[in-house]
Amino acid sequence: MSFKAKLPGMSIAVITGLAALFLSEHYGAPAMLFALLLGIAMSFLYQEGPCKEGIEFASTFLLRVGVALLGLRLAFNDLIGLGWETIAALLLAIITTILLGILLSQKLGFSKSFGALTGGSVGICGASAAMAITAILPDHKHKERDTLLTVIGVTSMSTIAMVAYPILAVYLGLDETQSGLFLGGTIHDVAQVVGAGYSVSEQTGDISTLVKLVRISMLMPVVMVMLFFIKRYSDTNNQQTNTAEVPFFLVAFIVLMIVNSGFNLPESIINPSISFSRFALVTAIAAIGMKSNFSKLKCVGFKPIILMLVETIWIAIFILAVIFFS
Repeated sequence: MSFKAKLPGMSIAVITGLAALFLSEHYGAPAMLFALLLGIAMSFLYQEGPCKEGIEFASTFLLRVGVALLGLRLAFNDLIGLGWETIAALLLAIITTILLGILLSQKLGFSKSFGALTGGSVGICGASAAMAITAILPDHKHKERDTLLTVIGVTSMSTIAMVAYPILAVYLGLDETQSGLFLGGTIHDVAQVVGAGYSVSEQTGDISTLVKLVRISMLMPVVMVMLFFIKRYSDTNNQQTNTAEVPFFLVAFIVLMIVNSGFNLPESIINPSISFSRFALVTAIAAIGMKSNFSKLKCVGFKPIILMLVETIWIAIFILAVIFFS
């Protein structure tokens, strides 16, 4: 597949991603959600014309690049700073949210992989986790649909939580440290955690951001465990899988996190890398939106929203229990 063949679709995906970032900065809504909606509106470009190859490339390659560069956000000092009790509580919250997602997904008539996708997205870091998890899930006919539903659900709920959770923290009488743990431990996306935390106080914002970064650091271990179970238990005779080897972007994520932990990298490297990671993920989700068929989204009804709502309520209750009973 030549670069020339990819160029039209790549250009459309990049322009759509830039438009989503522009709208997000000017109207305050999540860039991922804007990218997804704009992509869905332009899905006809994937069905016909010269854009298909480039859109396909953007939805896979840029996705992996964006996830890999997330490693530069993290350092091992982030983990040490919170203490093992908090880390253990966050890890248990993530694991139970994923297990709840898998169980409830089957009860609602969806696949286990959809439950793992929604549970991991709610438990770890919203749309970014959805993109990382979907990259290692076996290929099946509903994969794009499931990814779209998950991104729409977690970004919408994260935005609602950004407004509602600081009010709930005040109502429950949480102090600044407790509020930081609650907001950082429950809200799905990083931007919404930052917005919610600093709306309470500077100290709460600092703590909630740190807690959120620790949750993000658990993304790759969780994805690696999922990869192990997929390779061990997937039915390779009935479905094509893309998990024969450990994906390169997982290795790159870990390497970049180690480099960021061992070396004092300058801001001139860190900031552009993080910005490009965000741009790559936004462009990739725009491309995934272009690959979607809106009629397939309508036919699933409200069950996916119920699934993600229950997962969201569960992790909030879990973190509050840790705060009040520890």
